[in-house]
Amino acid sequence: MRYSFVIPVYNRPDEVDELLESLTHQTFTDFEVVVVEDGSSVPCRHIVEKYANRLPVRYFDKPNSGPGQTRNYGVERSTGEYVIVLDSDCIIPPGYLQAVEDELKREPADAFGGPDRAHASFTPVQKAINYAMTSFFTTGGIRGGSKKKMDKFYPRSFNMGIRRDVYLALEGFSKMRFGEDIDFSIRIFKGGYRCRLFPEAWVWHKRRTDLKKFFKQVHNSGIARINLYKKYPESLKLVHMLPAVFTVGVCLLLLLFIIGLLFTGLGILTIYRATHVGVHCISGPVAILALGVFTMLAALAPLLLFSLIICIDASIRNRSLWIGLLSVPASFIQLTGYGTGFLRAWWKRCLLGKDEFAAFEKNFYK
Repeated sequence: MRYSFVIPVYNRPDEVDELLESLTHQTFTDFEVVVVEDGSSVPCRHIVEKYANRLPVRYFDKPNSGPGQTRNYGVERSTGEYVIVLDSDCIIPPGYLQAVEDELKREPADAFGGPDRAHASFTPVQKAINYAMTSFFTTGGIRGGSKKKMDKFYPRSFNMGIRRDVYLALEGFSKMRFGEDIDFSIRIFKGGYRCRLFPEAWVWHKRRTDLKKFFKQVHNSGIARINLYKKYPESLKLVHMLPAVFTVGVCLLLLLFIIGLLFTGLGILTIYRATHVGVHCISGPVAILALGVFTMLAALAPLLLFSLIICIDASIRNRSLWIGLLSVPASFIQLTGYGTGFLRAWWKRCLLGKDEFAAFEKNFYK
């Protein structure tokens, strides 16, 4: 067997149905599928059984242990020369495996990964979230999946391939609750293995379905970056701090806007009182008003400029002004969610000295 798809799943039978359906259309067919149920209360066994005659698929059910350990469980029961880990919320284009095969024949690799895109069937919010996660203007460049990347490429668990013997030699995913895929990628590089980005081996990745869930996801990613720093100090780069800098900057600009608003209100109130008591010289109140208006405009200008850039770029990429507009709040959530998680973890782990699980028990076990 050339390839084994390993798919951990937790309470997402409908998504598994779409993913398995997409795998039936692969043009390269030397593969098997291993679906591992991670203690779901809404199992997908009946979905998997529906594809028994169309795919070489096997189903396993186990107690809940998180995605990393569930992937390890699946890999241990796989037979392929290469293991490809997918998230259950992905849809695979027909030429995916052929693109992987072509890349491996062109230049061997021990590990690899591919980028993600938004499917035409995704909701406008999902497409906006996809833009926020892949744009160079957010952290798409940090993630390394774009051509304009700011850091070397680290495969992520939604679309990650690795030689099975290398996977086993590295003992698979660690027990980290967040950032376990980056931890694995770091260990791949530290082990001296060849790891590459396969640009044409992309997947459609749904991610979260609303902005509230998206904030939680990226907030936890910010926490994970500090956890990775505590484990691998050399892994923290300047670019990883940019969302935290952005978050602090937004807070300062909002504070500046509030100060300007107060000065504006004070100026208007002073002018109003002066005109009603017959004071003819109101240059002082006018100056206060002007200062307030200028301060508000100065605070809003960088935020409006960033929003305009995001809106234009997202609208062009998605050919939709509505998605462009939705991409503005999605991008702010992506950056500030990651930034607040990063700062929160830095405070608890680096300043207060708490360990990974004690610092974020609610996040880990919700």
